[in-house]
Amino acid sequence: MNTANKTDTFWTKTTPYWAQQLGSSENGLTEQVARQRLKTATGPHSESALQKDIRLFITQFKSPLMLLLIGAVLLSAFLGDTSDVMIILFILLSTGLISFFQERNAGRVVEKLQTLITIKSSVIRDGQEKEIPASQLVPGDVLLFNAGDVVSADCLLIEANELQVNEASLTGESFPVRKEPCISEASAALSQRPNCLWEGSNIVSGSGKALVIHTGQHTVFGNVVQSAGSVIETSFDKGLKDFGFMLMRITLALSGFILIINLINQKSLIDSALFALALAVGMAPELLPAITTIAMSAGAKRLLDKKVIVKKLNSIQNLGEISLLCTDKTGTITEGAIQINGLVDAWGQPSDFVKMMVYYNALFETGYSNPIDEAIRSLTFDTPVSKPTKLGEIPYDFTRKRLSIAIDTGIEKRLISKGAFAECLSICSAVRMPDGTINPIVTYRPAIEQQFEQFGQNGMRALVVCYKDGQYETFSKADEADMTFAGFVLMKDPIKAGVVDAIGALKQLNIDFKIISGDNRIVAQAIGRQIGIENPVVMTGQELLTIDATTLAQKVKSAHIFSEVEPQQKEHIIQALRHSYTVAYMGDGINDVPAINAADVGITVDNATDVARDAADFILLEKDLSVIADGISEGRKTFANTLKYIYISTGSTFGNMCSVALASLFLPFMPMLPKQILLTNFLTDFPFLSIPSDNVDQEQIARPGKWNIQLIKRYMLVFGIHSSLFDVFTFSTLLFGFHLKESGFQSGWFIESILTELLIFFIIRTRKNFFRSRPARWITLLSILCILLTVYLPYSPVSAAFGLTPPPVHQLVTILLIILGYVLTADLLKVWFFRHYKTE
Repeated sequence: MNTANKTDTFWTKTTPYWAQQLGSSENGLTEQVARQRLKTATGPHSESALQKDIRLFITQFKSPLMLLLIGAVLLSAFLGDTSDVMIILFILLSTGLISFFQERNAGRVVEKLQTLITIKSSVIRDGQEKEIPASQLVPGDVLLFNAGDVVSADCLLIEANELQVNEASLTGESFPVRKEPCISEASAALSQRPNCLWEGSNIVSGSGKALVIHTGQHTVFGNVVQSAGSVIETSFDKGLKDFGFMLMRITLALSGFILIINLINQKSLIDSALFALALAVGMAPELLPAITTIAMSAGAKRLLDKKVIVKKLNSIQNLGEISLLCTDKTGTITEGAIQINGLVDAWGQPSDFVKMMVYYNALFETGYSNPIDEAIRSLTFDTPVSKPTKLGEIPYDFTRKRLSIAIDTGIEKRLISKGAFAECLSICSAVRMPDGTINPIVTYRPAIEQQFEQFGQNGMRALVVCYKDGQYETFSKADEADMTFAGFVLMKDPIKAGVVDAIGALKQLNIDFKIISGDNRIVAQAIGRQIGIENPVVMTGQELLTIDATTLAQKVKSAHIFSEVEPQQKEHIIQALRHSYTVAYMGDGINDVPAINAADVGITVDNATDVARDAADFILLEKDLSVIADGISEGRKTFANTLKYIYISTGSTFGNMCSVALASLFLPFMPMLPKQILLTNFLTDFPFLSIPSDNVDQEQIARPGKWNIQLIKRYMLVFGIHSSLFDVFTFSTLLFGFHLKESGFQSGWFIESILTELLIFFIIRTRKNFFRSRPARWITLLSILCILLTVYLPYSPVSAAFGLTPPPVHQLVTILLIILGYVLTADLLKVWFFRHYKTE
């Protein structure tokens, strides 16, 4: 049945109605029906691998300059200049093929990464609960939700238990919304439909079951994404775009000027147009998109080998800019494997009663899987424990900071709460004494608080257990009052092996380190000392509330540890720190999501909640700080290698092309033929495709990579002038020293242009003298191959086809000596340049 139009206001009908319309029930769909619906939704003819390859190959020629050049070549063919056309088309095709194969390999790395980070949903199929990729959901599916899950479809609630949902991605409202089955008005705003769950939202607390109504582009979130069609621009992307526009403007202006001058000098229209277009292609950094993609995918592949999944490829560049890492404590600094060190009463004495109460609380918990309850459920008893009947559950949330379970023991009905000290103590009016009697808590409160503080000083985390008896049929948050303080659950989470070394590795990369935790101040301070922070400065969430927003950015810089903070405070801390640092944040829980979103780079782990994995840029398969240090090093390598190509494009290439352009104004012939310019471009670009695999000096890895467009402009000016001076010297030598005519002149300049562009890479790839830094093997071998081929071409049988003639030995030696002088002076100039214009 086609229900597309009928579901426009699905919130106005009951769930049984829609289950019937969609051929479903509370037990969900069968696998057979679900597969058929998925096939119908996606269509039988998805894009094949061959079609993807063809589309990628075509994109290699989509730039306006390439299209103009192809058009000019076709026009030249129409006019009968067939040989030149074939040569130029061969060069263009070869360039496109090489770039295509590199990008295709990079794309396959990205596809592999995507398969590793698929969000999964709990669904009922064939009456059984199972997990499937969210992309395979279809209308009529029945979804199950718990805290931390991402909602992957527009749904209608079947049942809910204290279900709180964050809909900020759709409504902009950061406070969780309570959800419950009901019927909403047709005119109700999206935020006022409590019976609906929307794709893009996430479960903050509680649990629920819902019927899928819309999936994919038919959801509200899908429509928003489709209409917006925007991608968040990273700082590196912005710098790259600004650089591209700057160079393109210069290129087009210079090419247009040369075309006009050549026409004024009554040179051939076709030759002048081809020359100007070839010049533009030669100056344009056409390999830059390919090199950045290849560099990032190569970095992603290396990170995957180190058990780091790159979720957003361009975030690798951002990782290289990181100057501060903030992290939660549990599982990152500590093992994350909770050890129960004691179950004691209010005075620190072992208590079987507390053990029994906390066991029941953890046994029946269903809202939010966590290591604390897993550790408690593994407790053993000397005598068999009777299992009471569960009456209800009030799930944990980050406002109450406690979890309550209602049970019926057969003797009494009891509400048992477990949670943070302050939040549980605030709802207690009595305390259970060691002999089992109950007294008012007022007199004992100072002693209980002192006992709690002592646990913290000993490096133990303490949760409170309290309870309340009564004859209730239902339980709610309102019943969490006038409870009896039973005792403490004492836990220890050992410091991870290697954490101190990992923090030391981060310091060597000039990265500061801060801990942001919900734990109490005393425990957090003890942990700080254990990992080597001398006199750790701790700032609590309560202190943050008293700091004015204008001074917060300065205050947070001085703190090493932030403790007792709320999820929204984590976000505010990150935002304040970003005034002084480029910040990465690592967390795995629902409470970490605001901070992950607020950071420049968000990091989580493979077993994190769905919403944390969805928000993060990187997912660690192992929660290990040393892996982050490796990731940052990879980010800086990728950044440094990308800049190498930019420096080549703005230095020697730009200088050479400017020299060719200016020489054309004074020579009675073209200084280089269009096919020679394109061949120069091909022979220099070929080895540069291996730049992403080049070695990077440790000095460059040791500091954050920063995009600096002003530095690039200065570099272009200084090295462009340097390159042009040697070009003019070569030009003068060939013209006035050897009195060469058209073909001889072009051959000499062809050799000089290619060799200077190839050799300049070995100069600019390092900030040190070039002989102090070792390049990667492949780029060295490919460069040597292209150098030998360049020198051989004028002497080869195909030299005439390219308009080249073999220079005598003494001319070749002179050109090589000029190139040697260029390399040595460029190396000295480079060392001076980077010392004079120091960058962070």
